Amino acid sequence: MSALSLAVIVMLALGGASFRVSAQSHDHATHSQAKPIPANHSQADHAEHTRVPHAHPGPDIPPVTDADRVAAFPDVQGHAAHDDVIQYLVLFDQLDWQDGDEGAVVSWDAKAWAGRDIDKLWLRTEGERIDGATESLDVEALWGHAFARWWEFVAGARHDFEPGSSQTWATFGVQGVAPYKFEVQATAYVGESGRTAVQLEAEYELLLTNRLILQPLVELRLHGEDDPERGIGSGLSTTELGLRLRYEIRRELAPYVGVTWERKSGDTADFARLDGEAVEDTRWLVGLRIWF
Repeated sequence: MSALSLAVIVMLALGGASFRVSAQSHDHATHSQAKPIPANHSQADHAEHTRVPHAHPGPDIPPVTDADRVAAFPDVQGHAAHDDVIQYLVLFDQLDWQDGDEGAVVSWDAKAWAGRDIDKLWLRTEGERIDGATESLDVEALWGHAFARWWEFVAGARHDFEPGSSQTWATFGVQGVAPYKFEVQATAYVGESGRTAVQLEAEYELLLTNRLILQPLVELRLHGEDDPERGIGSGLSTTELGLRLRYEIRRELAPYVGVTWERKSGDTADFARLDGEAVEDTRWLVGLRIWF
């Protein structure tokens, strides 16, 4: 073997060894790079939260002045409230024409008030005329003061013109709307020579339609002692029941028809019998309810 052939064999041997070593090194490096590297979340979050945004320059905002505040919140005048205005009402709750045993009967029950929400001046009157002659007439002047929702205290004076000689009473009581919308009026009277009396009234308005209204009424009169001149006895003197059906042509104008039943009790009934009067009386009626 010549020296040249020997040199070629040695070079090929060294080259193959070098190629194997290089391939092994390449595989080891590739395997090392393929291993996953655990992520450091704390550093990433800290870096994300501590990142400072880029500052964007904006227009200069001037400070708020007193003139700006006045322009934004001007003084506004409130709308007019009518809680201190004097109001009034005149109501003829009953203006009846009846056909009684004694003849044609005209009776009325009217009231009027003027004042504000809390305090009012009240005028009340009841009466009856038979064949053109006044059989009974009384007028009350009262001061009313509201002490609760829908209720007020009244106090003043009442003067009876008929029957008998005129007399004056000191008057006090309450009036208002009870639960279930019953209108209630309870009045006590103290008259001359220590005479006393109590009058209780209750009525209710049942709406059959928006304009057709049925109105029942009960009224009781009691007296503390006998008054022979006027035919009044002590205790429960008179009980009156009424039923009126009205049609409101307008709210202020309503004709009605109805019936009343009245009965005298106790000593009052005895006085009526002595005078030849009926103890019990039923009357059919027509009438008109007006307010303005």
